[in-house]
Amino acid sequence: MPEIFVDADGCPVKEEVCRVARRCGLKVTLVANTWMRIPQDANVELVIVSDGFDAADDWIVEHARENDVVVTTDIPLAARCLKNKARVLSPKGHLFTETTIGGALANREFSSQMREHGVMSGGPAPFDQRDRSNFLQKLDQAVQASLRSGESPVRLPPTVD
Repeated sequence: MPEIFVDADGCPVKEEVCRVARRCGLKVTLVANTWMRIPQDANVELVIVSDGFDAADDWIVEHARENDVVVTTDIPLAARCLKNKARVLSPKGHLFTETTIGGALANREFSSQMREHGVMSGGPAPFDQRDRSNFLQKLDQAVQASLRSGESPVRLPPTVD
């Protein structure tokens, strides 16, 4: 069965992830640098990692496997998880793929340089209800695709001639 891993520090859709996972019978692992309240559910686990640079990212990459779903805003983490063949989704519902990750990394670097030089300021647009709705739809699609990919092929009994 696929699992869902959440880069939980500052993630605005933790509750939504837990609801979808409960409905589908999947395990959720929330990975964070600090303790946080989590739903009382046997399939939801909180893993607290050290405050070290990229400690949560490293933990997720070490544990996420093919057909697992990872929720993160961290584009370099998304790229690392894609190498493990995990499905990666942002809290706004953007599905990262092998095709799109290169452009996302380039845009991230470009924006960073523009902010560094004072040409651009601010961050992403505020998270709103439309983002939450889009995320739920895309999460459901990613989970269903993971469940289908993890199914054992149907084996027909041998025929007798």
